[in-house]
Amino acid sequence: MKIERIIISDYCNHYKIERTFIDILDEMGIIPFESKNNEKFMDSEKLEDLDRCRQLYYELHINPEGIDAILNLLQKQKKLRQEIQDLKNRLRLHE
Repeated sequence: MKIERIIISDYCNHYKIERTFIDILDEMGIIPFESKNNEKFMDSEKLEDLDRCRQLYYELHINPEGIDAILNLLQKQKKLRQEIQDLKNRLRLHE
């Protein structure tokens, strides 16, 4: 499967968001962006994360530090759910 590249200025124009918000996400390491010729890009596989950050910031008015904390907690939750599933699978083998 080929990963598409998204031009951040197009994303900002489409959703009418400030470029400074993208810069903050990039500076804080919340979402990595690539730069080339004064333009930022991202892989389409990160689009869901960017959409989640946009919604948290613009719709729920959560600051970037809060967004970072939320995303870290969601990542930990996902890891724990996978661990639980792995343990259930191992338990079934011993039953």
